[in-house]
Amino acid sequence: MESEQAILALAALAQSTRLDVFRLLAKHEPKGLAAGDIAKALAVPQNTMSSHLAILSRAGLVTARRFSRSIVYRADLRAFQSVVLFMLRDCCDGRPEICGPLIADLTPCCPPAKKKRANAGV
Repeated sequence: MESEQAILALAALAQSTRLDVFRLLAKHEPKGLAAGDIAKALAVPQNTMSSHLAILSRAGLVTARRFSRSIVYRADLRAFQSVVLFMLRDCCDGRPEICGPLIADLTPCCPPAKKKRANAGV
């Protein structure tokens, strides 16, 4: 990832409504949400929301797809991952003593789902 792309992404997320939009869309992966539903959920006028979504889209953090009369937005989690990895790799400069604790703190946030046993309790 280039510095300019990271700057665009970080700048897009440096505004509270856009950060809220990205967080909301990440929670609704993989289906995404229609623009009107995003605006309603965050109590933001639709024309204002349109501007925020355009900025997030230009930054590469969200994708849009037209379905009939609505535009459904999705968080681009791979793009977000690229920004985070860029920051970790660039800032840590390959030094595990710096990056290790950061990565360890991220690990418990998303434990894998436990599989149900087919014959549990039999």
